Amino acid sequence: MKVLKKQFGIKDNQPVYIFTMKNNHGVEITCLNYGCIITKILAPDRNGDSENIVLGFDNFTDYEVNSPYLGAIVGRFAGRISEGTFQLNGKNYIVAQNEGSNHIHGGIKGFSHVLWDVKIIEKEHELSLDFFYHSPDGEEGYPGNVEMKVTYTLNNDNEFIISYYGVSDQTTLLNVTNHTYFNLSGNLKRDILKHELTIDSNAFLELQENLLPTGNIINVENTVFDFRNGREIGEGVKSNNIQNMIAHNGYDHPFLLNKNHQQEIILVEKESGRKLIVETDEPCVVLYTGNNLGNELSFYGTPSRNYLGLCLETQHPPDSINHPQFQSSILQEKQVYQTKTKYLFTTES
Repeated sequence: MKVLKKQFGIKDNQPVYIFTMKNNHGVEITCLNYGCIITKILAPDRNGDSENIVLGFDNFTDYEVNSPYLGAIVGRFAGRISEGTFQLNGKNYIVAQNEGSNHIHGGIKGFSHVLWDVKIIEKEHELSLDFFYHSPDGEEGYPGNVEMKVTYTLNNDNEFIISYYGVSDQTTLLNVTNHTYFNLSGNLKRDILKHELTIDSNAFLELQENLLPTGNIINVENTVFDFRNGREIGEGVKSNNIQNMIAHNGYDHPFLLNKNHQQEIILVEKESGRKLIVETDEPCVVLYTGNNLGNELSFYGTPSRNYLGLCLETQHPPDSINHPQFQSSILQEKQVYQTKTKYLFTTES
């Protein structure tokens, strides 16, 4: 196992570095110290051929200017906050309104468009990158100085683990996720419409036209939102369910998980045989099927199009601060925020 490091660009007169962690079984994780962005993941298919299974760019400028959060750590708050406003301890806060009048993914810069400090940790059977960021009081409108640490770990069991840690000197909001777009076909040979997804979830959050939760929790029974026994992504894209149409013909919905760290999310691409198993501490996963990727970008030479990748954003519910019935994302002063999501890269015959 080994870690490679080289310069990838310049941001604010500081070097942007690209790191590649390689295990002994053909899995490689490549990422930046800018936004902790995962730029590539190489994973073997059923024949043992390792290919890239995520969307990314081959130059830093595209990540600065064009990226729809490709591979990035997003925060302080993953997802949307209605009108960019919330109340904590009787005080009103206004955070950056960077999607119309709403707040999304932490604001204009958030955690995804800043440089993080990095420490490399090498062990016999695993490699880790510790990323550190100080988010000052008032950044993007949030209260509190937050010390964040995100760790990427790759081991020889073909497991990739993202560990999140944060602490604040004031009560604040903290809800962090990774926004990688997966495509298990390998080197983007096919779109994700025939990917089969299993989610152990009995319910999802209903969305308004602006993609914010209405507050209603909907049972998945007898809908294309029932992934409990596996379902192709394309079924939701073709669906006339009003919720699929609101999401621009696909999914952009939080699913409430029935269990944790028990193979609760499984993604399979049958032609390549690749299987991704996701386990998490988090109460929900936001499934986004790339409905608005459009055709203006290019990922490693492959022209962008809708449904070229999908996101599995493990997190707390979006806009939870404005919906008391949702699990809270309030982080109390000096309380420790800590969560973990594990990705296992494997195959089926």
